[in-house]
Amino acid sequence: MSNHNVKNLSETTRVKLKEAIAKMELFLNHHALEQLNMENEQAMGEFYQAYLQDTRHLLVFSEVAYEKLGVSLRRPQFNQDYAEKVLYDVYHNCINNFFYPKNECYSEDGRYAYTGQDAIRFRKKPNRIVRDLTIELSKIFEELREDLAYYETDYITKRRMQGEKI
Repeated sequence: MSNHNVKNLSETTRVKLKEAIAKMELFLNHHALEQLNMENEQAMGEFYQAYLQDTRHLLVFSEVAYEKLGVSLRRPQFNQDYAEKVLYDVYHNCINNFFYPKNECYSEDGRYAYTGQDAIRFRKKPNRIVRDLTIELSKIFEELREDLAYYETDYITKRRMQGEKI
């Protein structure tokens, strides 16, 4: 990929991560476990606890990637190798952690992606605010996944062909 393309991709990725970070921070700063589980059901309490844990992890990964992209873009001489490594990390840490959360509170059902319906399916039926956040984030991370699909396999193949260990 050319230096110019990698720089543009880094800039657009950073903007999208900033949007996702803002949504997650707003949610996490204004919603506690007790607020989400108003019915005081044990099963839903565990679900929301797991959801909040996954969201906090995703927020941290996204913030780290956002900062690394900022460092990459602020350097006087753009370092393409570093930027590609950061974009690879965005794919494998942020995007994969969104679509495959550790606690599996939701999952992506690809059958719905082509029907115009939301592809996210929840393990338990959450309240509206949790559902809305997840759907909003899914749109951002879906765009990122499409933009960074190259970094799923081709980046690793390129590095291995150069004799590097990944």
